[in-house]
Amino acid sequence: MATPSRKSSTPSTVASKRALPRDPSSEVPSKRKSSAPPAPPPPLPSSRPFVEGSIVRIVMENFLTYDICEVSPGPHLNMIIGANGTGKSSIVCAICLGLAGKPAFMGRADKVGFFVKRGCSKGMVEIELFRTSGNLIITREIDVAKNQSSWFINKKSTTQKVVEEQVAALNIQVGNLCQFLPQDKVGEFAKLSKIELLEATEKSIGPPEMHRYHCELKNFREKEKQLETSCKEKTEYLEKMIQRNERYKQDVERFYERKRHLDLIEMLEAKRPWVEYENVRQEYEEVKLARDRVKEEVRKLKEGQIPMTRRIEEMERQRHTLEARIKEKATDIKETSQKCKQKQDIIERKDKQIEELQQALTVKQNEEHDRQRRISNTRKMIEDLQNELKTTENCENLQPQIDAITNDLRRVQDEKALCEGEVIDKRGEKESLEKERKSVGDNIVRFDNLMNQKEDKLRQRYRDTYDAVLWLRNNRDKFKQRVCEPIMLTINMKDNKNAKYIENHISSNDLRAFVFESQEDMEIFLKEIRDNKKLRVNAVIAPKSSYADKAPSRSLNELKPYGFFSYLRELFDAPDPVMSFLCCHYHIHEVPVGTERTRERIERVIQETRLKQMYTAEEKYVVKTSFYSNKVISSNTSLKVAQFLTVTVDLEQRRHLEEQLKEINRKLQAVEAGLIALCERNKHLEHKDNELRQKKKELLERKTKKRQLEQKISSKLGSLKLMEQDTCNLEEEERKASTKIKEINVQKAKLVTELTNFVKICTSLHIQKVDLILQNTTVISEKNKLESDYMAASSQLRITEQHFIELDESRQRLLQKCKELMKRARQVCNLGAEQTVPQEYQTAFQDLPNTLDEIDALLTEERSRASCFTGLNPTVVEEYTKREEEIEQLTEELKIKKVELDKYRENISQVKERWLNPLKELVEKINEKFSNFFSSMQCAGEVDLHTENEEDYDKYGIRIRVKFRSSTQLHELTPHHQSGGERSVSTMLYLMALQELNRCPFRVVDEINQGMDPINERRVFEMVVNTACKENTSQYFFITPKLLQNLPYSEKMTVLFVYNGPHMLEPNRWNLKAFQRRRRRITFTQPSQ
Repeated sequence: MATPSRKSSTPSTVASKRALPRDPSSEVPSKRKSSAPPAPPPPLPSSRPFVEGSIVRIVMENFLTYDICEVSPGPHLNMIIGANGTGKSSIVCAICLGLAGKPAFMGRADKVGFFVKRGCSKGMVEIELFRTSGNLIITREIDVAKNQSSWFINKKSTTQKVVEEQVAALNIQVGNLCQFLPQDKVGEFAKLSKIELLEATEKSIGPPEMHRYHCELKNFREKEKQLETSCKEKTEYLEKMIQRNERYKQDVERFYERKRHLDLIEMLEAKRPWVEYENVRQEYEEVKLARDRVKEEVRKLKEGQIPMTRRIEEMERQRHTLEARIKEKATDIKETSQKCKQKQDIIERKDKQIEELQQALTVKQNEEHDRQRRISNTRKMIEDLQNELKTTENCENLQPQIDAITNDLRRVQDEKALCEGEVIDKRGEKESLEKERKSVGDNIVRFDNLMNQKEDKLRQRYRDTYDAVLWLRNNRDKFKQRVCEPIMLTINMKDNKNAKYIENHISSNDLRAFVFESQEDMEIFLKEIRDNKKLRVNAVIAPKSSYADKAPSRSLNELKPYGFFSYLRELFDAPDPVMSFLCCHYHIHEVPVGTERTRERIERVIQETRLKQMYTAEEKYVVKTSFYSNKVISSNTSLKVAQFLTVTVDLEQRRHLEEQLKEINRKLQAVEAGLIALCERNKHLEHKDNELRQKKKELLERKTKKRQLEQKISSKLGSLKLMEQDTCNLEEEERKASTKIKEINVQKAKLVTELTNFVKICTSLHIQKVDLILQNTTVISEKNKLESDYMAASSQLRITEQHFIELDESRQRLLQKCKELMKRARQVCNLGAEQTVPQEYQTAFQDLPNTLDEIDALLTEERSRASCFTGLNPTVVEEYTKREEEIEQLTEELKIKKVELDKYRENISQVKERWLNPLKELVEKINEKFSNFFSSMQCAGEVDLHTENEEDYDKYGIRIRVKFRSSTQLHELTPHHQSGGERSVSTMLYLMALQELNRCPFRVVDEINQGMDPINERRVFEMVVNTACKENTSQYFFITPKLLQNLPYSEKMTVLFVYNGPHMLEPNRWNLKAFQRRRRRITFTQPSQ
């Protein structure tokens, strides 16, 4: 049942809190059709009259969800509220179709028969429109079988065209999205191009003549282009016709001349050889003169080349001279450089001699100092040895001690050999463990390579998400709690054959989403990735309490008889936050996976298990229960092939390998610790072995010490004597070395002076060489220019000589031809070699044409006339005359077209002024209101008139630009840039900006608030109420399935509640008039109570 009601203006407590019925209206869908629709009740008096063309009443019968329904809206804002599927949009469809709108305007169906209730053969929509001269009742009866409609105006049969004219006269445009925005067309408003939006706005709120002016401008402009094209084409065609007639004019004149000279064939034939001879003779004279001129030109060109050739030869001689001098300078430079190098080598040798003398002196000084030091040390050693010899006692029997130490040394060596064997064993064990560790590490790397394959797929498909993963791995220290990489990377299928179930169940946006345990961590991540790095990524938050281990509502054993073998959760492994998120949002612990056996008995499975979602081998089934009829509705879709989760990484085996690697590392540590202990023990035994060896050595030395001391003293005394005899006079050596160094320095100074002179000479030679190179470059450049000029002159000379040869050949050929023609002409006139042309021929020849073309034309004409004009073409003259007439006609038409073009340009100028200025004012008003609405929402928006070329009137459009965040710029409203909610807000505010300017009688907006967030929805609702409830505004229909709480309402609003369901009263059991009378009595009696 639908109970429309409107707020009463009665100043009572109840009326201010509750919408009371004032106008008789109802919306009563029923399961059975009533016998006859109720007659519309008489309208109640209203202090707020309807705008001309507003809807007073809507009646529907067997229309979509309704059996019989009657709705009486108010004159201002009409809120139509009801749950989804109750029939709110059906009212919108009834308005559209009842006012001669096309089914395509709603975007639901393309045939009007589809709007009749299923099971019925006919349907009816009746719309009553307010008119001051008397309301207009439009009735449309729809026949399903024929898919045709019957039209009635005030109960009288009529045609659809008449209905359309009546509706258009009231400025109702159900096809204009600025006036009529059905539910399925809400998204198309943002898709309107600027041009379409301007046209819709002009029709909706502009003066009646504005759109007509715009259409006239477009037509005028199109006609202007056509006229310009036509004028251009006619002008070109006229020029071609004139040129063609000019070409045929001489032919026509010769045709008439042939007709006037029929008796001149003999004279023409007699004169023709003489004319031909004269032409050839003149041509011969011209060719001869041309040949002489070309001959003179050749002579001048040859003479002009002589000085150029001499100049080139002179330049070539200069170039050879300069290049010879450059080579000489290069040779001098090379010789001088060689001398400099020789002097430098001699100076270096002198430096080396000085260095050798100094080193020799230093060696002698060091040798003398070393000799003195060795003499001193030797004397001291002799003294010490003599003292030691004096103090040395007689050697006692040390052999027993030596034998004991030898036995200890043998025992220590045996222990040392045993220890070294154990070290070798430990090292072998260590190598074996290291090989095993390498093998396990390679297996882990192989698992990591499989993970890299998953990352490569992510990088190829979602590059922004891949970049964000790399950033996360380098910045995990910025987060307080655990952050999981995208779900598609963390999920590991136990069997990759089952990957298709997971990818079809989880949306692609969530598969590439990062999972966070903390809201704060997610905000930090999104600020860095989205705002700073401008990467498009998704992020979700895992539930605070884990769902990962939540048990399914029913055991899998209960479902196995139906062919189910697992729940989705058991098909893969994932970190606890990821698993918890998927269990919470996708209920993977409740969705079973079946086999082909499940699909074969799917109807039984749906009826008995009552599962909401399930999978078979190749399909997904979704089961829903109707809210109204409790019927079970199922839908199935084929599974898509898996793309991302087919790469399987056995994490359990990888964990086993990691544990194995840890165990190997532990054993390696133990082996290394044992090896270190054995090395320490071996080192200790080595130390003990060395000590025993040292003790044995000391005992042995003590045993032979006295004899050794005597030998050492004797040896040292001999050495001392030899060292004392080997003396050296250092002062003499230093004096000799100093003298030699001074002599070498004198020689070196002389060499440096000579080197300096050579360097100066070399520098001078280089400067002279550079100067010669520059001169040579200049000469070469001039020579190249002269050669280029010479080549050009030679080319011209060759061309001229060739021309001369051709002219000379032509002269000889024409001379021979002249002789032949003279002989032929005399033969025609029967003249001898010495006879002259008779006087009678000369007189006749004077009156005849003097050109071969004219003579040939006349001869052809005379011969044609002589043969009864056969072979002549009289159509030539006719075509010429016809073209003359056509040229005259085209000239007149072109003149008319140019006058018409000037007239259209004048009309365009006048209409443009009448259209563009009001349009700019109108757009400015829309922009003012649109900007104010956005400013009140702490956002920004503007509307402007946009065009690229001021003369292209079909390219003018209205551009809407909006900004919902202070950090962004104004962006044009498009279907792609803004979100769905932002487009809905922009659309609603634009329609509200048109509301006060609108000249249309009503506006319909269906469920535009569904994409808005609560804050914007509340703000927009307040604006709609304030705008639509003002005085002198048009009627407004606002359809929505729900509203926020505590919204502001106006006394001028009409609220229509739509109810529908299987338990509604049938129409024949519901007396709407009686209900309204009782409700009105209650309302009127409340103030007295």
